[in-house]
Amino acid sequence: MDDVTLDAVDRGLVHALQIDGRAPFSRIGEVLGVSENTVARRYRRLRSSGILRVAGTVNGPRLGHTSWTIRLRCTPDAAASIAGALAARDDTSFVHLLSGGTEISCNTQTRSAGERDALLLERLPRTRRVLGVSAHLLLRSYALPGGWLGPATLAPEQAARLRPVRPVPDPAAETTAFDLGPADRALFTALARDGRAAYADLAKATGWSDSTVRRRVDALRDAGVLGFQVDIEPRRLGFHAEARLWMSVRPSALADVASALAAHPEASFVALTTGPTNLVAAVNCRGTADLGRYLTERVATLEAITALESAPVIRTIKRAGTVLPP
Repeated sequence: MDDVTLDAVDRGLVHALQIDGRAPFSRIGEVLGVSENTVARRYRRLRSSGILRVAGTVNGPRLGHTSWTIRLRCTPDAAASIAGALAARDDTSFVHLLSGGTEISCNTQTRSAGERDALLLERLPRTRRVLGVSAHLLLRSYALPGGWLGPATLAPEQAARLRPVRPVPDPAAETTAFDLGPADRALFTALARDGRAAYADLAKATGWSDSTVRRRVDALRDAGVLGFQVDIEPRRLGFHAEARLWMSVRPSALADVASALAAHPEASFVALTTGPTNLVAAVNCRGTADLGRYLTERVATLEAITALESAPVIRTIKRAGTVLPP
């Protein structure tokens, strides 16, 4: 896998899928100036080698779920197995081993107070060799991984040709109940494994017809419930230093600082949280020297940040979708 190098067509394909994870290969080929067969062949090559995949993701807050970011301190011999157990859950994403391998960071969505309490108050604290747990409720997102493009390969006019035209979800409807059934959950599971699964395969998974599946996917996307993320290691795009940041920001400037961070091309995730720190971010830099410059020259200029804690990502167990293969 490590000997696969991404050329200009590969990078254009990655950027196209970041804009629309289910864009037809024919349209991507038109934008890139290559044939549909070339795009399909490149995608199969990258996916079969484990470099890239598209994952269907569920926007929990649109369903009334709550989102959390969790930090666990573990004994060194247990961190990998605990991270693996967290990654195997269907309600977690972005499970990372941090620092010296004794800390785990992950995001989770809980459907009910009962699920929240079972995870945060019972299961994690009782896991052997967990030395400490902190959970922070995500209050508002300013940047999400699905919107991070890394090095933007396509020109603005090319990107515009790929961007799907969808209604803007009404913010007032973010916690409105959306009627979901068992077939929807089967749909989510299938798309988490393969966000580009054919409608015929999704029909088999749900028991619906091809046309019903197509309409349901469109409806869920239009409602802001279903999204698609490109699952690719940042290092494949030239970013070799990932880090999580936790910041304390003066409340009066919190929204401004969050917006400023979200505008940084390095930032793939920025959110307001509860807890002793009130802002969390994930950043991707070219290397450790660039990460150091980013923290001291970019983040440091945001004077409302009163305290900053950073931790490098040393291994990613899971990003979006289902657990990653070892």
